[in-house]
Amino acid sequence: METWDAIRARRNVRQYTDEPIPDEALERILEAARISPSGGNQQRWDFVVVTDRQTLKELAKVWPQGGTHIASSAATVVLVLPVEEELRPRLIDNYDLGQATMNMMLAAADLGIGSGHSAATEQDLARKLLGLPQDRYVAYMIGFGYPADRPLKPLKKPNRRDFDDVIHRERW
Repeated sequence: METWDAIRARRNVRQYTDEPIPDEALERILEAARISPSGGNQQRWDFVVVTDRQTLKELAKVWPQGGTHIASSAATVVLVLPVEEELRPRLIDNYDLGQATMNMMLAAADLGIGSGHSAATEQDLARKLLGLPQDRYVAYMIGFGYPADRPLKPLKKPNRRDFDDVIHRERW
């Protein structure tokens, strides 16, 4: 898929087939995260990839309000950050994770693999399941798998606000 097509095809997928993701495809998705831009090239992130079905089912409980799709994903990438009290590094870290997230999701879409993000509110459970040290926390999780409902394809008319309502030139 061309980059522009991958951008237009990417959507949140939360229902997956049982088909596993080939190792080469998963490695490409993870490499897309690893080489993402990072403020000051700090790269304070870590990524934990989970493919074990039982662990995925338990991991879905880390955000019980909206992370249920994690249980049925073929793989979930957990985005981990250091616990940080200062605002500036926290803001930079979260922006960096946004870039890593989009890189992974676009790399996946390019391969016809769907993705859906998840928050993480149950940090003690996450630490227990993943063996995280106390100075780290789960910022987000991204479930990956082949879409169960329909394949990814570029949308001709996405359900988005009109261009002229969103884009402001020079001033508001």
